[in-house]
Amino acid sequence: MGNSRIVEIWVGVFVAAGLAALFMLAMQVSNLREFHEADRGYRLFARFQNVGTLKVRAPVKIAGVLIGRVANIQLDNDRYEAIVELRIDPRYRLPDDTIASIYTSGLLGEQYIALEPGGSPDYLKDGDTLEITQSALVLEELIGKFLVKSSEKSGTDE
Repeated sequence: MGNSRIVEIWVGVFVAAGLAALFMLAMQVSNLREFHEADRGYRLFARFQNVGTLKVRAPVKIAGVLIGRVANIQLDNDRYEAIVELRIDPRYRLPDDTIASIYTSGLLGEQYIALEPGGSPDYLKDGDTLEITQSALVLEELIGKFLVKSSEKSGTDE
């Protein structure tokens, strides 16, 4: 009887350790730790014709290095463009001719914003807007264009 009690205690310890490990893994994957860090830094805005599946808290990178996060995505009711608010870590200063593009990690991965700094001696300040942007590449649009072109070619071959 005492032996089964010890086994039950050890099973409980292993279950508790497993739940703690799952919790830590969930926290790492969800980026909640960085959520509060994203409140500091300066804000930049970028306008895009199409943001695809870009989400709030998506990474903002330069040369593959994380320098910030997407803080907000809104629609401009006058120009019908997406306005993306970026939070950039204050350690990084960006030239005012920086280009913002929406890329996808891998073939079907998450979307992020890649910044390509220009050569201007002037730097962006809190609240500035990135003037040069490149919208997301939407896979469905590419497939549609390919199918239309292939059907046009097959129609002219006859």
